Amino acid sequence: MESTLSVVGSKAILTLFGPCDQHLRRIRNDLGVSITARDDRIHIVGPEAAVASATEVIERLQVHADRHGGLSPDDVNRVLAGVRNGQADAELAPIDVFRAGRQIRPRTPGQARYVEAIRRHDVVLCCGPAGTGKTYLAVAMAAAALKREVIRKIVLVRPAVEAGESLGFLPGDLQAKINPYLRPLMDALHEMMDHDLIKRYTEEDLMEVIPLAYMRGRTLNDAFIILDEAQNTTVSQMKMFLTRMGTGSRIVVSGDVTQIDLPSKSRSGLVDALSRLRGIEGIAAVKLTAADIVRHPLVQQIVNAYEDKPGKR
Repeated sequence: MESTLSVVGSKAILTLFGPCDQHLRRIRNDLGVSITARDDRIHIVGPEAAVASATEVIERLQVHADRHGGLSPDDVNRVLAGVRNGQADAELAPIDVFRAGRQIRPRTPGQARYVEAIRRHDVVLCCGPAGTGKTYLAVAMAAAALKREVIRKIVLVRPAVEAGESLGFLPGDLQAKINPYLRPLMDALHEMMDHDLIKRYTEEDLMEVIPLAYMRGRTLNDAFIILDEAQNTTVSQMKMFLTRMGTGSRIVVSGDVTQIDLPSKSRSGLVDALSRLRGIEGIAAVKLTAADIVRHPLVQQIVNAYEDKPGKR
């Protein structure tokens, strides 16, 4: 089967095909079709279903390029995943963070639901595999809320649970000891704010990055509070965390229930909360899947392999 698409100008074709044809190769290899361009037309040849998918991918990429002035490898991967999984393309307004020129958008329909849930609810519980943007998008929404002065403070929280291996004695003061556990939250934050701004906000107590144990006994008003790696909380820790919420505050809880590092007899606080809090008004639960992974394309295949084919013992 063959399909032909009209493209206005060689510049548009270069944008669609990418530097050194990297976008073209990604589409061609992923869908098993032949794609060529001639006289401002793109020709797609291959099996009927593959040609239909490739045509839809290129049409979506054309729309995205027209709206945003270009394409990145992540855009191509997102559109390919959306077409493969039969999902509509996700287009939401960008999340306005502090770093000039930095645009953060949901890249999948699942991520779009997640961001919309954060906008509409005071408490959001999100579970999903690695690479789905759970932490990154939550930190972006917190930064945007602080910039708009909707809240007065950002609090980033993580349980200090080792991932299946003992780190032993860590040298240094308290901050140096807990830094390895909190590093993923800081990595996300540094993509959205300049280092000097983060330092100033930290000194002015407008931003905290702390281990979960330090939340006990506190009440946080007008704050955006994020609990990352929540699958590694116990039920009592989750209750303690959720009840720190004061007036004017929002909470986002995220984690991956397939990567629980608690002792085998301990029930995950995230698993328990997803069940216990279902149906309460003002609380939303969002489940992201492998289709929402936006890291390296191989990450999605790795997650699928571990879900579909348990390793031999």
